[in-house]
Amino acid sequence: MDLSELRQDYTKAGLDRATLDPNPFKQFETWFQQATSGQVLEPNAMQIATVSSSGCPSLRTVLLKAFDEQGFVFYTNYHSQKAQDIAQNPQVVLLFFWKELERQVEITGRAEKVSTLESLKYFTSRPRGSQLGAWVSQQSSIITSRSLLEIKLDEMKRKFQEGAIPLPDFWGGFRIVPDTFEFWQGRPSRLHDRFEYRLQQGQWDIKRLSP
Repeated sequence: MDLSELRQDYTKAGLDRATLDPNPFKQFETWFQQATSGQVLEPNAMQIATVSSSGCPSLRTVLLKAFDEQGFVFYTNYHSQKAQDIAQNPQVVLLFFWKELERQVEITGRAEKVSTLESLKYFTSRPRGSQLGAWVSQQSSIITSRSLLEIKLDEMKRKFQEGAIPLPDFWGGFRIVPDTFEFWQGRPSRLHDRFEYRLQQGQWDIKRLSP
């Protein structure tokens, strides 16, 4: 296949320093609201990159479940590969790509576990099937067939057939506490608009970056 002709010119919007909110969390909220109302498929989908203790990078997609000026929260099995990576190196990168808006946001920061109470509050809000799924999956471990998952699911359904499903002690949230944001808006001729917010002595310094 010849991929050289696969290209898209970005023409929907521009990004200017004068229009940026001085607070990157508020700027993110504005863009996130526009992504939510702009028919973006799963606007809370984000890629998270981690690095193992041996220096091997890894990337996967997770779902953002909360954000405020304390950080960006997602939930996972604490025995998963990403959780093991974070235990060795808490520095991570998040990436939101909203192709329908020709935008992306990159966030670097430090991952830390949320409280058990916060994890429990979110866990109890999940559909019952998702709660059972957290008990079933030993995330990132090798399995020989899907039937093993189905057998385990039936087992968990019987075990928790009455009453509330408890929070697994191996499952919970991580909060990414940012130190940089980059807001990227696609522009024609690959001359994209890029602005970086970097935390400097408690203040956010904003710089335009060359595309």
